[in-house]
Amino acid sequence: MNTKQCYLIGAGINSGTNINGCELGPDTFRACGISETLANLGHQVEDKGNLSPAPSGQLPNPFNIRNLEETVGWAKSLECETRKALSSGKFPIFLGGDHSLAFGSILGALNYYAEQNRPLYVLWIDAHADFHSLDSSESGNLHGAPVAYLTGEKGFGDYFPNVSHPLKPENLMIMGMRSVDPAERAKLKQTGIHAHDMRRIDEKGVAALLTPFLEEVKANNGVLHVSLDVDGLDPEIAPAVGTDVPGGLSYREAHLIMEILQDYDLTTSLDLVELNPLLDVKAKTARLLIDLTASLLGRSVLS
Repeated sequence: MNTKQCYLIGAGINSGTNINGCELGPDTFRACGISETLANLGHQVEDKGNLSPAPSGQLPNPFNIRNLEETVGWAKSLECETRKALSSGKFPIFLGGDHSLAFGSILGALNYYAEQNRPLYVLWIDAHADFHSLDSSESGNLHGAPVAYLTGEKGFGDYFPNVSHPLKPENLMIMGMRSVDPAERAKLKQTGIHAHDMRRIDEKGVAALLTPFLEEVKANNGVLHVSLDVDGLDPEIAPAVGTDVPGGLSYREAHLIMEILQDYDLTTSLDLVELNPLLDVKAKTARLLIDLTASLLGRSVLS
């Protein structure tokens, strides 16, 4: 196992949703021992503390969008912090915060690896596609839009930082989908995104779907960003989420994904998002996410 310089970055973003609680996520991860868990695996751990959104000024908002300026500010702050961490050889772990965190974390990774002439791939574990444009979201919650933004969909440029190096749709795999709006479904069919709902996972198994994708990353000298949303997991094992959908990834499936990622050792950054400790039961979900992070970073039964 390669030891890493794990760099914890707290981002208590709650602007992308309409449910309070995600802002408490970063300190909950800390209280539940994420630093100690990673250190016990032999990794160096540095904690940046909690970021704040950068100033974004007042923006026109002709859409049904909540907290647009604040979410744009978070994207700017996180993009900058991501590039700093990666350029220093660190492994950033973003402690969310809702999934709008990925506007900035993945944008920063795209910008950094474009300079290194290496392709970035993304594994997006989520019950939702998060493929809404600014004008298609009925809820107005921006945690449902990062995938559209990062893959270069139109309409974001007048508000969010420019995506100079969009994520290629074929470099993105979404696993665990079971709630996709009609507008997203229509657009997904036009892309090359590897989009796997739970039926496909039930039929094929996570290993058969994930391994060819990772082989492609390896063959192309690519790197991988993993964006893990609590609602990608079954709410029976991960209740601390405001957007729970029955029938998600099981405990064993989630750990298998992380252990396969560990085997390939291609992951260079990680989002842990949508943890709402106000909805948790005895910190069950927070501890599970920490255990999954440990599986990704070296813990195994026979280690």
